Amino acid sequence: MAGHSKWANIQHRKGRQDAKRGKIWTKIIREITVAARAGGPDPDSNPALRLAWDKATAANMPKDNIQRAITRGAGGADGDNYESIRYEGYGISGAAVIIDCMTDNRTRTVSDVRHALTKHGGNLGQDGSVAFMFKHCGQFIFSPDYSEDQIIEVALEAGAEDVVTDEEGLIEVLCEPPLFSDVRAAFEKAGLKPEMEGVIMKPLNETELTGDDAKKMQKILDQLESLDDVQEVYTTAVFNETEEG
Repeated sequence: MAGHSKWANIQHRKGRQDAKRGKIWTKIIREITVAARAGGPDPDSNPALRLAWDKATAANMPKDNIQRAITRGAGGADGDNYESIRYEGYGISGAAVIIDCMTDNRTRTVSDVRHALTKHGGNLGQDGSVAFMFKHCGQFIFSPDYSEDQIIEVALEAGAEDVVTDEEGLIEVLCEPPLFSDVRAAFEKAGLKPEMEGVIMKPLNETELTGDDAKKMQKILDQLESLDDVQEVYTTAVFNETEEG
């Protein structure tokens, strides 16, 4: 594991997300619209909408944008033909990949996803081929600057199931997906701001990549994330900090 820094990987991922904020907003608006159409405009009684709302807030999306997307979805004007689909596959050196999509054309989406994987040495797998390598959970990641004791106290009081601090001092809080909003609100009230947060598919094990393998894997992830139909990409791959960029 020489050279592998989880903190460096988190900062790298956060920087990439910030650079693509406009595209991320577009994806979240689609998610909000579809959730509102399927379950109604009230986030308190629509868990999918509540999660999409939290994701929008975490991405610093203005409340007006969120409300417009909810109104569109609830009115049935947009999102009528969209459906959520999950694809599973492999990248470099057996690194697992989960690709969550929202599409109005399955044929186009699976073709685009397959091409993005195979172009740089990956391949599309069958349903269930890698899902068992991930855990569906709420995740909050705090920088080493925060007090571990304070985060543990707030997290456990709010119903979080686990708090883990690594050798770099990085603090990770995990919770069941339905409790994500409650834990998030507790951190907000306590003035604790995570570097990253979300309801994710967390890899149970990691596949460390270096050199050309890391570059090829990053190209696969970049191409997948650039697809309009792709909402989220999760992977077991982590990169040696000297190989990033």
